[in-house]
Amino acid sequence: MVTTTDVGSLALADGTRFAVNAVAAETDLFAGKNTILAFRLEETATQVAEGLAYHVLHHGLQAALIVNRLPEGAEAFCTALGRALEPLALTVVVLDCPVAMGKPGLGPENHPYLAPDAPGKDRMEAPDPDAWRAPMGEQLIFEVVKWRFLSQARAVLTLDVTDILAPDAPPAFDLCVAAEHGVILLAGRRIYPWRVRPKGKAGGEARFGDHICRQFDARRGIARWGVAPEKAGLANTWRMVRVAYAKPGDEGVVPFLRAMAIRVAGRQSGELAPKTSLIEDPVLLDMSARLFGHVAVRAPVSLPKAAPQAATLGGRTAIVTTMKNEGPFILEWLAYHRAIGVDDFLIYTNDCTDGTDTMLMMLQDKGLVQHRPNPWQPGGELKPQHAALQAAESEPVMQNCGWGICMDVDEFINIKIGDGTLAALYAAMGDANMISLTWRLFGNDDVAPYHDRFLLDQFTACAPEIIRKPHQAWGFKTLFRNIDIYKKLGVHRPKGLKPDLWDQVKWLNGSGKPMPKEMFRNGWRSTLETYGYDWVQLNHYAVRSAESFLVKRDRGRVNHVDRDQGLNYWFRMNHNVDRDPSIQRMIPALQAEYDRLMADPEIRAAHEHSVACHRAKIAELMQTENYRNFYAELTGDRMQRLCRLQHHFGSAVFSAGPGVIPDDLHQKDLPRDFFFTVEHTGEAEH
Repeated sequence: MVTTTDVGSLALADGTRFAVNAVAAETDLFAGKNTILAFRLEETATQVAEGLAYHVLHHGLQAALIVNRLPEGAEAFCTALGRALEPLALTVVVLDCPVAMGKPGLGPENHPYLAPDAPGKDRMEAPDPDAWRAPMGEQLIFEVVKWRFLSQARAVLTLDVTDILAPDAPPAFDLCVAAEHGVILLAGRRIYPWRVRPKGKAGGEARFGDHICRQFDARRGIARWGVAPEKAGLANTWRMVRVAYAKPGDEGVVPFLRAMAIRVAGRQSGELAPKTSLIEDPVLLDMSARLFGHVAVRAPVSLPKAAPQAATLGGRTAIVTTMKNEGPFILEWLAYHRAIGVDDFLIYTNDCTDGTDTMLMMLQDKGLVQHRPNPWQPGGELKPQHAALQAAESEPVMQNCGWGICMDVDEFINIKIGDGTLAALYAAMGDANMISLTWRLFGNDDVAPYHDRFLLDQFTACAPEIIRKPHQAWGFKTLFRNIDIYKKLGVHRPKGLKPDLWDQVKWLNGSGKPMPKEMFRNGWRSTLETYGYDWVQLNHYAVRSAESFLVKRDRGRVNHVDRDQGLNYWFRMNHNVDRDPSIQRMIPALQAEYDRLMADPEIRAAHEHSVACHRAKIAELMQTENYRNFYAELTGDRMQRLCRLQHHFGSAVFSAGPGVIPDDLHQKDLPRDFFFTVEHTGEAEH
């Protein structure tokens, strides 16, 4: 029986006084024993017992102190746990310590419930549910249990009831005793079931044996510790992730596993982690069957469409894109990509008024492209680009291509190696099956009027290679082999990775360097570690001339129909600080293909019609005061100067727009290390 002694009261700084009861230490319960210090929330007695029994049978566990964070049903939990552990020689104490709820009180005021004695264990205890609700108690609990219970334990591991030592883990308790400072590091990783059988069938609730999967791209582990209390020194404070002033030795890190379907009760595995990241682990499979005697639900097995082979053997290359009122720019884009080796073009259009759709239908009749009306519906769930990609998945041109990419008519694949063709790029890639083409943002170069000339000839001003803000600056598009490693098309890269095929993803950046696995599922932009321009980049002419930008703003955006392409967009995407003429070496090849296309009178007439419509639209817009003022801002000295200063601004400035920048900043001679930002007001778009 626990005894308490009233020693008076404790006064706080505001004069409030609390009664304090001194509780006798019970270190004899754990003296000389290998002990786990665990926290329990909603885990059932069956689940907790299974984890404890595993440690008894395979890792030398002799005692457990369980801090119970869910006071409701504590007595029933203790009774059920006692019955489940009855055959084992195990000391278990359950200490009630509810989650902090702001209720006054410092505790611990413990009025224990003593469970019936069970053979092979000392006792179970569930103190008062009202104890330790104060926030201060949350920080002190490790020290409290050390001094009250664990100071004489042989070794203590801080593992929650959902945690188990890995089956091949070294003897953790012995390592604590052998460690120079009496402390070792425990490093955990999260494990998951592929699926837990519904209640009413075999299994019912999640068990450790269900957890046969891990995330292939998990980066963050879980840090915990083990300690031999007397050797480490009791004066060194115990905290959640470390023992103060006691550095772990060189004995090695002990791995443990956290069973997430037990830790977060009642959730499907897809709610706990993306299904596209979960893969079966042979070690976990063996543990499930051999150590837990469990029959887990297995993950499905996927097969790629084709075995890995050289990139040059991929076959035809296809581009899928969406357009609206892009008529004047289609032929240059089409001729350029045909010149570098693109075979097929699948183009979706909607609501065109400048002859874009009729030109593409004519080009389809001539066997040059495939044109489709965009199935997008205003007010629907899908944005125009996503609706088109969904439709494209059932098109033979995309189903049968060898290489595919989703890209826009203002983007040009700039291959810098060999002869500048896709064949040269594929030859350099070896057996890689994906390559990211990082954007290089090209500005308007202070060109105001629209000219019917090649963009590649007019615009060479651009962002510097290293520019991490705005975050769109390093977005990428992805050339990918059509071998069914992913389930569907995506704007920036294929989506829906089949997780068991993750190790068949061979993804290079634009400099031919491997992309990290953390990018495989949903990466869409490069970082300082992953950007590359040496082999290939994607020249992104997002603004073109100031006059053409008026039409672009009036047209709207294919992927963000509810957002204005105004001054903020111009400021984000119009970069003129550097120059890159590298793509111009391909102008002779572009010109030859362009001339061949324009030799067809129908194609020439369609192009000239779109150019006339574009010029007429510019004139129409300039008749309105709103667009005249907007054009004046675009071409004014302030914006021309700011579009050479983007490297001085923080990400929040690009989200808020140039209006937050001091009016006279562009007139100053800014030092190289000058930096300006504002408070972030919301998520940026891409």
